[in-house]
Amino acid sequence: MKTIYVAVALLLMIAGAQACYAASDADAQVRINQIQVIGSHNSYHAGLPPGMRALLEKTKPESLRGLDYAHPPLEKQFDGGVRQIELDIFADSKGGRYAHPAGPAAEAAAGVTADDPNANADVMSKPGFKVMHVQDLDQQSNCQPLTACLTIVRDWSKAHPQHLPIYVLVETKQGKPLNIPHATTPEPFTAETFDELDREIRSVFSANEMITPDDMRGTHATLNQAALAGAWPTLAEARGKVIFLMDQRSAGPLYLEGHPNLHARVLFTNAAPGAPDGAFTEENDGTEAEIAALVRQGYLVRTRTDADTKEGRSGSTLRREHAMASGAQILSTDYPKAEPAKWTGYSVSFAGGAMARCNPVARNATCVDTDLQP
Repeated sequence: MKTIYVAVALLLMIAGAQACYAASDADAQVRINQIQVIGSHNSYHAGLPPGMRALLEKTKPESLRGLDYAHPPLEKQFDGGVRQIELDIFADSKGGRYAHPAGPAAEAAAGVTADDPNANADVMSKPGFKVMHVQDLDQQSNCQPLTACLTIVRDWSKAHPQHLPIYVLVETKQGKPLNIPHATTPEPFTAETFDELDREIRSVFSANEMITPDDMRGTHATLNQAALAGAWPTLAEARGKVIFLMDQRSAGPLYLEGHPNLHARVLFTNAAPGAPDGAFTEENDGTEAEIAALVRQGYLVRTRTDADTKEGRSGSTLRREHAMASGAQILSTDYPKAEPAKWTGYSVSFAGGAMARCNPVARNATCVDTDLQP
C-alpha cells in the first residue's frame, strides 16, 4: 500500500511540474498587449465625507450622483483581481497647500454639519505629491501621500511575485481654483515637477521592479516603432512588475522636455498613435472598431466600461460589452467584480468571474485564460 501512495505522489509531482512548465512556456511567448486585465477608476477614492455629501445633495445633486462611489484599500483591490489602478496627484512641493481645505467652511455656510478641515493636516503639511480627486471638496483617499500609495503597491507586489503586471495610471491635477471662498489654487506642473515625480516613484520602486519606456523601446529608434513591431514585454518578463502610465495626453509634451522619446523617463505617455512616443493610448470614448484597429497595430489601449455611476445605476452592460470586445488591454471600471454597484449589482469581470483573459483581438494561440489568473 505504501508503494502505491509513493507512486501516486510521484505522479502528482510530475503532473504539477508539467503544468508549471507549460505555464512558464506560455509566459515566454505571450506578450502583455495580448491579454486583457480589469482595473479600477480613481482607485484611491474613499468616498465623500458626510458634510460634503450633504452639501452636494443640497446644492448640486447631479454632481453627487457622479461622485457616489468608493473603493476599498489598494491591497484589497489587488486581492480581488484588479491589475490596473488610477491615482490622481496634486503637486505640493513645499507642503501644506491642501492641509486645510476650504470645503468645510462652505459646508457650514450652507447650513450643513461641516467636516473637520484639519482631518489630514499632519500628512498634508509635508512636501510631496498628494492623492485626491478635487482640492477642497473631495480630498478623501484610501492612501496618502503618493509615496505611501506606491509603497502599498510594492508591498503587495513583493508578496505576490507571480502576479500579472500592475498598471498604475497617473493623472496630474492642476488648474483654476473652485468657485468657493478661500479656494485652493493647485500648484502647476512644470518639467521640474515631472522630474520630481519620477524621483518619488524611483524612491519606492527599483529599476528591476518596473517596466519603463527604455525597457520596451530596446533597440528600436522610437517607442512607436517598438509598439508597431510587437515589442511589448512577455509575461515572463512582466510578471511581478509595475508599469506606470500617464492619463492626460496634454501633459505629454511637458513630460517629454529634455527626454525625447521618453528617454530615462518612468511613465509611458498617453500619446497620439503615430507619434514617436506613441505606444500607450487612451480611448475612453472610442468605438469598438476604432479601438480594435489600434490594438491590431500593436498599441496598448485603456478604455472605460462605465462612467459617472450611470451603468451602476441602470445596470446597462452595453458599454462594458463593447469595451471587452474591442480588445483594449486595460478595462477600467468603478465596479470590479468584488465591488458591485449598490443599486443594481452591476460589476465588471470576464466569463466565470475572471479578472484577466487572453485578448480576443490581439490573439495569441499560446495564450490560455486559466494561466492568467495569478
